[in-house]
Amino acid sequence: MNGADALISTLVANEVTACFANPGTSEMQFVAALDRNPRMRPVLCLFEGVATGAADGYGRMAERPACTLLHLGPGYGNGAANLHNARRAFTPIVNVIGDHATYHRQYDAPLNSDIRALATPNSVWVESADSPDQVAALAAEAVAASYGPPGGPASLILPADSAWLETTSEPVIAQRPVRPAPIDAAIEESARALKEAAKPVLLIGGQACSAAGLKQAARLAAAGVTVYADTFVARQPRGAGCYAPKRMPYFGEMALQELEGVDLMLLAGTTQPVAFFAYPGRPSLLVPEGADALSLAGRGEDAVAGLAALADALGAPREGPVQPLQKPDAAPSGPLSPQLAGISFARHLPEGAIVCDDSVTSGGGIAVPAMTAAPHEVLALTGGAIGIGLPLAVGAAVAAPDRKVVSLNGDGAAMYTVQALWTIARENLDVCAVVFANNTYRILNIEMMRTGAGQAGPQAAKLLELGDPSIDWVSLAKGLGVPAVRCATAEDFDKAFAGAMAQRGPMFIEAVI
Repeated sequence: MNGADALISTLVANEVTACFANPGTSEMQFVAALDRNPRMRPVLCLFEGVATGAADGYGRMAERPACTLLHLGPGYGNGAANLHNARRAFTPIVNVIGDHATYHRQYDAPLNSDIRALATPNSVWVESADSPDQVAALAAEAVAASYGPPGGPASLILPADSAWLETTSEPVIAQRPVRPAPIDAAIEESARALKEAAKPVLLIGGQACSAAGLKQAARLAAAGVTVYADTFVARQPRGAGCYAPKRMPYFGEMALQELEGVDLMLLAGTTQPVAFFAYPGRPSLLVPEGADALSLAGRGEDAVAGLAALADALGAPREGPVQPLQKPDAAPSGPLSPQLAGISFARHLPEGAIVCDDSVTSGGGIAVPAMTAAPHEVLALTGGAIGIGLPLAVGAAVAAPDRKVVSLNGDGAAMYTVQALWTIARENLDVCAVVFANNTYRILNIEMMRTGAGQAGPQAAKLLELGDPSIDWVSLAKGLGVPAVRCATAEDFDKAFAGAMAQRGPMFIEAVI
């Protein structure tokens, strides 16, 4: 047994059984060892940003890590944007980053780089296994670190000689950490503050937005507390039978306007909200002036237990409000828009579907009718780095093969990681990918005005528009192996989406808006 065998055996022993990979020469020992341990499922991704985003989607759904296999520092660098998103989602991931043999590093070969420095900003743990006898123990440490709490990507650097040299190490079982419950004093202080506040709100995020967390938040809503969820949540149930908290508005001024008069913001599973960007003359912190911010449960604590204890302390009802099942009565008609696509989405989305949302400015048209659609779950863009919708779908479909996965994407966002379509086709994943094609970075046009930079002129527009030439999405998807259709009317979209939901396997829909 060599170091690569020890690594894979330890990962598998800790239920890390999916590997999203884009390997190179330094990782060939790991690749060869896959044949000796068939419990690890290798999934080839043609770009590292797909591999890391897929590991994020897998971890969010499986609630345990997948591993990535990345080729030295440049390979990690190519995947960094979606690891940024994963860090913001607190998703457990184990990155295996190949490196030059320990004795070869000194010669500064062309692919040599400071991998630790590259990996540290988006990792909760980074170590290099500089001998084969270290590999198993460090792999177990990486798995444990990825769970947190609250969790995130852990990065194990694997030099080539540590992979090929022999070792007698046995697989090591990681000690999975447990979230501590909030202390009694936090429950008591939160209950007292809610009773004394004139206009309190509860802001939930992370684990508090799980099904169990939403059930307890609904009890507090039934007791008269206004509940908001973070703008972007890693994984949240939605639709009929689910409690629907308000959503913290994306634009800071809208958030502060909506929160006007609030004198207490209670936090569970999240931190104080801040504006996504700085704008001239506008505040960064989205807690109303004069309001107290109080933490019931931090990100690393058991927010579900905290919400339940708080609801009990307030004498809240045992059950709270949930959304009814209310699908649109009639099919939409006319030129396609996100709002009309949303009607079809709500009409045909099957129960238990997983929606990977990177639809940017088109998302609102889907989200509103989806509130009373069949129950489903949404994986959102937690870190703001677009290009995650298609990779998330890859990972979610591998983690939950019996559930329909729908990937919603802006056209600019989808081009970041369009290679994911090839993996969807190769693995025959049950994914319907929808791209809303408006041939522009619409969000950037909006933000240009909001930052005070003014209206885009002819030179500025060259960096904001996508229509010259227009992307031929149908040809692109078909060229990557996915059946595809283009829809410019609501009637065509309704038919295409209904068909995709009624059958298994890959499907691509270009929604021209």
